[in-house]
Amino acid sequence: MSTPTGFMEYKRILPSDRSPSERVQDWEQFHKSMSDEELRQQGSRCMDCGTPYCHIGIDMHGGTAGCPLHNLIPEWNNLVYRGLWRDALDRLHKTNNFPEFTGSVCPAPCEGSCTVGLIGQPVTIKAIEHAIVDKGFEEGWIVPEVPVHRTGHKVAVVGSGPAGLACAAQLNKAGHHVTVYERADRIGGLLTYGIPSMKLDKGVVQRRVDLLAREGITFITNTEIGKDITAQQLTEQYDAVVLCGGATKPRKFEIEGSHLQGVHYAMPYLNGTIKSFLDSGLEDGNYISAKDKDVIVIGGGDTGSDCVATALRHGCKSVTQFGTHEKAPLERDQTNNPWPQFPNVYTLDYAHEEAKAIFGEDPREFSIMTTRFVGDEEGNLKELHTVQIKRTVDETGRKIYAPIPGTEKVFPAQMALIAIGFDGPESTMIDELELEQDRRGNVKARYGKYKTNQDKVFSAGDMRRGQSLVVWAIHEGREAAREVDKFLMGSSLLP
Repeated sequence: MSTPTGFMEYKRILPSDRSPSERVQDWEQFHKSMSDEELRQQGSRCMDCGTPYCHIGIDMHGGTAGCPLHNLIPEWNNLVYRGLWRDALDRLHKTNNFPEFTGSVCPAPCEGSCTVGLIGQPVTIKAIEHAIVDKGFEEGWIVPEVPVHRTGHKVAVVGSGPAGLACAAQLNKAGHHVTVYERADRIGGLLTYGIPSMKLDKGVVQRRVDLLAREGITFITNTEIGKDITAQQLTEQYDAVVLCGGATKPRKFEIEGSHLQGVHYAMPYLNGTIKSFLDSGLEDGNYISAKDKDVIVIGGGDTGSDCVATALRHGCKSVTQFGTHEKAPLERDQTNNPWPQFPNVYTLDYAHEEAKAIFGEDPREFSIMTTRFVGDEEGNLKELHTVQIKRTVDETGRKIYAPIPGTEKVFPAQMALIAIGFDGPESTMIDELELEQDRRGNVKARYGKYKTNQDKVFSAGDMRRGQSLVVWAIHEGREAAREVDKFLMGSSLLP
């Protein structure tokens, strides 16, 4: 333990951010760094609990409690406190291939399960994690580690998101020849196209991809399996195939007027902006622009928030985000949301801070449902009609939305962005390989084994579990790699 009284001696502090009004003028990441001394103090707040819950990593009542990667958090907190940064990096990489990704975009369920949080504010785990890997790159400690021996086995990984990259990295460490196929023009999956640059700098993603390439992984872009290459060809050419294609099929939102011009799904909107920014700094105009428009974002999750932040940077006239959920309480509900569950409390995400700075208020509307879109004579969206709702859950866990009479409202809008989630993976590879699916349409492969009903074919990440967190994707990619290694070699030394 760093010091048994650190959590009493020091208050929790977080890295400061650039001001919202400043950062909406660009697409750069907005978090600032903390000093080594500040990080040392924050590390000292860790109690090194006898039974630490920060790294239990389990699903609990629909949320995640603790870190799914089972990061050795108390260990590297202590090492940072002692100034042993290189050792802290080694402990961090022992369980997490890409701490620079999770340190940027993970919601930090580890902090929600921190024991110090029972009596006060949790340890600043996420900021310490990010600082460790940043120092690793700055000091030149993170270098390519090329396997000494090769097994001669060839493995294809389909999809280059966090699950695919983690799986490829682990299989390469085991000495297998790994080829990653990506249908987009850049490697990274949702890390590149999906998460805006201000949350995750694309240079950070490319830096890790370049490192993996130098370690011996082959990356092939602009190649869609089932279109450019058949899935059957992969199973014939490779000793194992791991499907990590994600859950990319958007959940349909078909109500009156959903065909109108100006109604878009979130991912084409976000992806188009990111690609145009990377290709030309938005100079080519090949993206859906929210400039000078009243924008409504339908969906209260992270993707919806990213749409808000993107619309602000486009120069929208106004932006509002709809959610069917109630406004969260200011403090954790100890009866329905007890520790170590992730705390469901009212907070302002980065996008909401920015909208409030520009327009003067939180852009979110809670417990609201869109009933129809209305257009003008030329088929362009001009307004949304809504009603307030009461949401209940029946005995089967199904959510029921009941409209509240007399709460109807009309919102002016020239753009509506649908960000209500995904309905699982696309079906091309699933149909061609005749893979079994679960009741939600995901590839059926038992957790911990990842083997599908077809010989040599495995699946991991959102394609197997459904839409989830980056940290779960990395976890599943690592575990799937171990199972593939067992399949090929009879046993595995991979963690």
